[in-house]
Amino acid sequence: MADPRKAGGTGDRPDLLTAIMFVGIGALGLWAGRDLTMGTAAAMGPGYLPRIVCSLLILVGLVVGGIGFFRAREDIVAPKLRPLSIILLSVVGFAFIAEYFGFVAASVWLLVVGSLADRESKWREVILLTAGLTAFGALVFIVGLGVQMPIWPF
Repeated sequence: MADPRKAGGTGDRPDLLTAIMFVGIGALGLWAGRDLTMGTAAAMGPGYLPRIVCSLLILVGLVVGGIGFFRAREDIVAPKLRPLSIILLSVVGFAFIAEYFGFVAASVWLLVVGSLADRESKWREVILLTAGLTAFGALVFIVGLGVQMPIWPF
């Protein structure tokens, strides 16, 4: 059987697909925010940040697509449903748990359940990273930025 990277010429399909997705999402964002006033760097309007982020997304898409166009071809493999399902469950669970049980419980849920998507994760690393990232997130978002979310359920 032929090597998939050499069968059929150039054009790295996953990179080209990613580039199309980035450019498409960036263009959609620019179109959706077309009525928002831009403002200046000193006096930012509501469309300033979305326009900058969408423009950068298009630029990244063009760079990734340009690089992928000249690389050896690699076929797109079917996505693995287990990791996708676990990550989706952890993010949706974070949204529900944060509302009723606070940031700490939601963050622990997100990181511990999300780590199950990687079969090679080690529990010691997961526990240490969960403790550190939860404390860091609480300090930055709740204390530093003043996000209106309870830290604890009580």
